[in-house]
Parts: sequence; structure tokens; C-alpha cells
Amino acid sequence: MRLDKFLWSVRYYKTRSLAADACKKNRIKVNGEVAKASRDIIPGDEIAVRKDQINFSFRVLQVPENRIGAKLVTLHIIDTTPKEEYEALELRKISQDYYRQKGEGRPTKKDRRDLDDFISGEFSDTEDVL
Repeated sequence: MRLDKFLWSVRYYKTRSLAADACKKNRIKVNGEVAKASRDIIPGDEIAVRKDQINFSFRVLQVPENRIGAKLVTLHIIDTTPKEEYEALELRKISQDYYRQKGEGRPTKKDRRDLDDFISGEFSDTEDVL
């Protein structure tokens, strides 16, 4: 199976073209070497993927025939990504929340609608009193 099709079938990328683009940008390594999208994958290969500023790595156990469900991915690959990489990902998510917490910055469409409903309800009550 081709590398781009394999990465798509084990759900590392949402589409095959995204996987092929990652190969073109040298973000995918197979057995320590930069690989093209057309490279054949065989069981036992070590694949390293640079995605979202994190280096994921895994070993291929078997090659699926088609795209598989998320629950079946563990039958085809073994995740060998160090825990430090996942911790860095969590830290990155937390730091993003720090910059934009709810109620700060530009309001979302839902925030604006809630505010409009609140204001329109508040003014209609005062007019009834007068």
C-alpha cells in the first residue's frame, strides 16, 4: 500500500491528499528516511509523522486493505510516540485557552445573539412599567 493511502486509512490524516501534501513537505519519515507519497509500506516499518508541531511515531503491524474504523487502528499499528510529545500537545492547548477565554475578545455569533436577547428582553420589561 502507498504511504499516503496508509496514513489516510489509519486515520492520521482526514484525506489522502492531505497525507500526500505532508509527504511533499518532508514531514513523513519511514525508517528514518524522508519518504515520498508513493513509497510502499510493509509490516515492520517505523513511521514518524510531524503534525501539529508534534512528532508522532508508530510501527506498522499489518497493512489494511481499505480505510478502517477508529477502534480497529490499534490492530494495524503500535503507537511509539513518547509521552513528552503528548504532554507538549496538552501544554499547547492550555496555553491557547489562556489567550482567549470565554468572554474576552470579539464576541462570537452566539454571544451576540444572547446579548441581543438579553437587551431586548430588558427594555421590553421597562416599557411595560411606564
